[in-house]
Amino acid sequence: MRLVEGQEFEVSRIAGEAGERITFDVMMLLDGADVTVGQPAVAGAAVTARIAQHGQAPKLRFMKYKNKVRYRRTFGHRQPVTRLVVESISKG
Repeated sequence: MRLVEGQEFEVSRIAGEAGERITFDVMMLLDGADVTVGQPAVAGAAVTARIAQHGQAPKLRFMKYKNKVRYRRTFGHRQPVTRLVVESISKG
């Protein structure tokens, strides 16, 4: 996922309270025309993000159906997600 400072994005739920800061390792860094690919992470580069809120993704609906036996079942799932806001990107 390509990130810039101030961008909001959602990931699967992360432990922590709203307002806490989380640091992620960077796997690839783009700086203008320069591209740095880590093995597996770029040394010294990190993304710091703040937990904005916890919530749930939109509901996904699924259905089971069997022909000729009047069997129909509908069920759904809402994945827990965390919304993050990128505060800083250090290039190391």
